Amino acid sequence: MAELERYREQHKRRLSHMPWLYFTLSDKHRAWATAWQDEIQRELQEVETITLEPGCFVAPEAAIFGEANKPIRIGAGSSIGADAFLRGPIVLGANVSVNPSARLDGGAVGIAIGAGTRIASGACVYAFDHGLAPDRELRVQPVTSRGINIGADVWIGANACITDGATIGDHAVVGMGAVVTHDVAPWMIVGGVPAKVIGDRRARAT
Repeated sequence: MAELERYREQHKRRLSHMPWLYFTLSDKHRAWATAWQDEIQRELQEVETITLEPGCFVAPEAAIFGEANKPIRIGAGSSIGADAFLRGPIVLGANVSVNPSARLDGGAVGIAIGAGTRIASGACVYAFDHGLAPDRELRVQPVTSRGINIGADVWIGANACITDGATIGDHAVVGMGAVVTHDVAPWMIVGGVPAKVIGDRRARAT
């Protein structure tokens, strides 16, 4: 029994850092993993302003903070990996994955992410900015927020950053390490700092 429990604890760590595995568990693991997730999600919703739709996975190591005026809604079948940070207002569509160590801060206006979008490890999505006026120190500059909209079926690559005010169209791809400072049209592939168009998904061979 002790050996089985030790194995399960290690398997929980595996799922936390590779949350996509949760959705392909065999029947022999599904029962205990579902009960484990039910407890984590119930406790989280009791202490934060968060709505979790059915079938989600939330790593216990994730830091998720929703407030009365900055709620978080996580769509059905979505996953939040270990050490991810989410601060509302945020709305995730169905089947969105936020992988380990991603950072999402909704600022005042919020972040909206469409169904099926993938946010890779280390990506940053910050829906706020600081002023840069030369008449005062940076630490006392006013904070502004315009919000960020990311469409459906989008891939935000590892360590990419999305800055406040950006809209990313459906089916777009943001390359690893890119910094998006302007809107990205649907289907476009962007990369670099600042991000520029480097391709079109529709032009790729299937």
